[in-house]
Amino acid sequence: MNAWVSDAPWLARYWNGARRWALAWWRIADLGAVVLVLLLSPSSWGRAARQGMARRIVADTLPILLGFTVLAALVSLVLTRIVVVTALSYGLSRYALEMVVRVLVLELIPLTAALFVAMRTTIPSGAQLARLRGTARERGLELVRTEALPRVVAGVYASVTLAALSCAVALVMAYIGVYGANLAGLAGYTRMFGQVFTPQITLVFALKTAAFSLAVALIPLAAGLHAQRSGRADGAEGGLAHLFAVLLLIEMVSLMGNYY
Repeated sequence: MNAWVSDAPWLARYWNGARRWALAWWRIADLGAVVLVLLLSPSSWGRAARQGMARRIVADTLPILLGFTVLAALVSLVLTRIVVVTALSYGLSRYALEMVVRVLVLELIPLTAALFVAMRTTIPSGAQLARLRGTARERGLELVRTEALPRVVAGVYASVTLAALSCAVALVMAYIGVYGANLAGLAGYTRMFGQVFTPQITLVFALKTAAFSLAVALIPLAAGLHAQRSGRADGAEGGLAHLFAVLLLIEMVSLMGNYY
């Protein structure tokens, strides 16, 4: 097989690319399995480990929580106003609020929260993990337990927290953008909310948010954990490409689950 591939340079490039692609996905799956085993292991939940994980969660979530929530509130208010004015001009005002909730809360905010956490938290954590791998005395499982595991848990927590809080704020801003700061439209808004968030859509929304959080937590850290071993300068870019591909795939699957 190797001799046959070496006779065709273009085939060799594709073969090497496929091998690197498969190896990268194997490393992501391997890190996820190891993290899951460590989470279920009592030895990972000692007093020092719990304190370290709590500090990591606070350090990765608190600095970005307020800024992203304010940004989500402003975007929600502006987008609601744009959609309502446009719908009024076409005589579709009865569908405006439902459209805002479906597009903003169900689709945009979870994806934006995942990307925000990736850019501000997990991708820098992956770079830190790559440097620690070259300097720390711990190797293998101990490095994953002491450094990678708290970062994965913090990434998942930050993504879910930002998505949940920002969706709640977006729902409030959508209501204010349509009805104003009063309770006149609360009954109709509650009815519309129940029509949008059916059990099937709620389940898809929860699964999508969880999948986004796992993707942004695992993929950059897997790339950082193996960057020194592979010796490749494009490890971070490769991890970023894998992350965007996974997020796009999750979003496509969720759209199919919601509307087909």
